[in-house]
Amino acid sequence: MADLLGDFPRNSEQGYSDDFEKVDKIPEQDEAITTTSFTGEEAEEDRYESDTWLKNVDPRVLDLVYWRDVKTTGVVFGSMMFILLSLSCFSVLSVLAYLSLAVITVTLSFRIYKNVLQAVQKSGDPHPFRVYLDMDIDVPEDKAQMALKNITRHVNNTSRELRRLFLIEDLVDSLKFGLLLWVLTYIGAWFNGMTLIILAVVSVFTLPKFYETYKVQIDNYFNMICCQVDGVMKQVQTKLPFLKKKEKAQ
Repeated sequence: MADLLGDFPRNSEQGYSDDFEKVDKIPEQDEAITTTSFTGEEAEEDRYESDTWLKNVDPRVLDLVYWRDVKTTGVVFGSMMFILLSLSCFSVLSVLAYLSLAVITVTLSFRIYKNVLQAVQKSGDPHPFRVYLDMDIDVPEDKAQMALKNITRHVNNTSRELRRLFLIEDLVDSLKFGLLLWVLTYIGAWFNGMTLIILAVVSVFTLPKFYETYKVQIDNYFNMICCQVDGVMKQVQTKLPFLKKKEKAQ
């Protein structure tokens, strides 16, 4: 009996200690869950903030640029490159004439084929392009006015910025603009306008996907470069005080 009574407290203490261990473990799990959830929310918020500059871009354009549908993007990219390469070799009038001739040849051949097929089968099928003929292709007035308003706003902003740069409102910004123009003179000597357009199209269909794949590494290198440039600019402005930007009056 004494042995039984003697064992009981030990077993009870062991049971209590096990219970305390379980109780101690529960908050750790809750903390881990909370931390994981908070980290996920932060990641989602960072992703949203990084993509806010794309909110005005049509989602269909983003799908093309980021190669969401490889087949569709390949067709669009290939067609654009074919037209641009054709324009680089022939005149605009010749390219438009040949493309239009190719389109009307295909549609005319298909229409004749359908007419012959209807005559043989004696069927009353509708016009093969009836769906496209009945499609409304008129530009809505509200959308046209909105597009014109956006274009006018961008033109006005560009005009004000160019006036500010050419009339030396800020010495540092004008010097940067002059340096950019000097670099463009060399780029213009190396490439013509059509070559630059082709390079721009290739960049649009390659750089966003490349950046999406290697975003972390590119951001790290970009931040390092920005820090180095800022350090050099601060040293230059310290030695040349007149290059410091003037604070705008409130």
